[in-house]
Amino acid sequence: MSLVANTGKLAGRTLFITGASRGIGKAIALKAAKDGANVVIAAKTAEPHPKLPGTIYTAAEEIEALGGKALPCIVDVRDEAQIQKAIDEAVKKFNGIDILINNASAISLTGTAQTDMKRYDLMHNINTRGTFLASKLCLPLLKESNHAHILNLSPPLNMNPYWFSIHVAYTMAKYGMSMCVLGMSEEFRPLNIGVNALWPRTGIATAAIEMLTGDVSTSRKPDIVSDAAYFMLCKDPKTYTGNFAIDEDIVREAGVKDLTPYACDPKKADNLLLDGFLDEEEAIAAHRATVTTSAMGRQQYHTSATRYDQSKGDSGAGGQIPALFETIGKSITPELVKKTQAVYQFNVKGKEAGVWHIDLKNEPGACGSGEPSSGADATLTMDGKHFAEMFAGKLKPTTAFMMGKLKISGDLPKAMKLEKLMKSLKTKM
Repeated sequence: MSLVANTGKLAGRTLFITGASRGIGKAIALKAAKDGANVVIAAKTAEPHPKLPGTIYTAAEEIEALGGKALPCIVDVRDEAQIQKAIDEAVKKFNGIDILINNASAISLTGTAQTDMKRYDLMHNINTRGTFLASKLCLPLLKESNHAHILNLSPPLNMNPYWFSIHVAYTMAKYGMSMCVLGMSEEFRPLNIGVNALWPRTGIATAAIEMLTGDVSTSRKPDIVSDAAYFMLCKDPKTYTGNFAIDEDIVREAGVKDLTPYACDPKKADNLLLDGFLDEEEAIAAHRATVTTSAMGRQQYHTSATRYDQSKGDSGAGGQIPALFETIGKSITPELVKKTQAVYQFNVKGKEAGVWHIDLKNEPGACGSGEPSSGADATLTMDGKHFAEMFAGKLKPTTAFMMGKLKISGDLPKAMKLEKLMKSLKTKM
């Protein structure tokens, strides 16, 4: 739901948006389309993804349905020739480019030892190099516009060592985009090209995040980012440049007083997930609890997140761990083993401290006390009372992880498969 009214200021303007086939990039495109803007959809997705909706062609249809004009272009921002071809096509169709939005990004929230160089290169080539390259190639056309903007979807340059320590490779790549803002805003100031950054304060619900986490209820809709981007892009680039903006602050500046409609679940509007790189004591404390070097082994989704308004205190029954595993044992079926294909180790802390395991890989499946004989795919560490809440269906693993109540090492996607087991247990407890 858009809460910032369209003013028509982008009518006839041409936006070149990387990664605009879905998510935040597409949301910005659709917002501009309502003004009658022209949008170059520069993204890789030409064929439907098996799990993620949207292609450059479906995005083009949506843009034109709202009154905009669209030019879908197959673009990998690592490929200079593909970017230049899309720019040339934009000139032919729209006679120029007024606005560049560097939205395309790759992510791997992994520690140094767990970051393979292929993933490192991917992040740096898309995030930093791709942003620099697109900006460089669009520059000649932006210089000709009387309303030229570059907007990077990147965070404030926060030099707190904490944000480097948890996933230094990703932080470097993302900050590379932000350093483009810092440098280009000054370099292009005499050219009257505004260069700014925009970053969400909270987790943003996109199809990719939903696929990876299974839960976007404590996130906001992409509309808050597209509303903020629209308001920023309507400003005078001669005077509005060099800013590292947060979406929430921008929409408030635009006159939005109640942010509740942006929440995916209005009931959780005051209990949202904070995004990373924000220097707030409560946020960092909660975030630190969710992240250890080992826990970041295979995590590759966007929400480097903590609770926006973390609730005080916890409730949960104690003395239930042995009974829980007895119930779990009775719930294991050949079908569950076949679907899950994972072995879990649980390091339970607190009054009922101990080590337990669930084997949902080796038929016929097993569970009990002690470490698994075949080695664990994922190890989950948490207090006994939270463990009981989780298996009672009162606390989702994703939520527990984000709140710092659950630490995970090993294969995070396999760990999140436990939600299916917990749903089946909920009716038996």
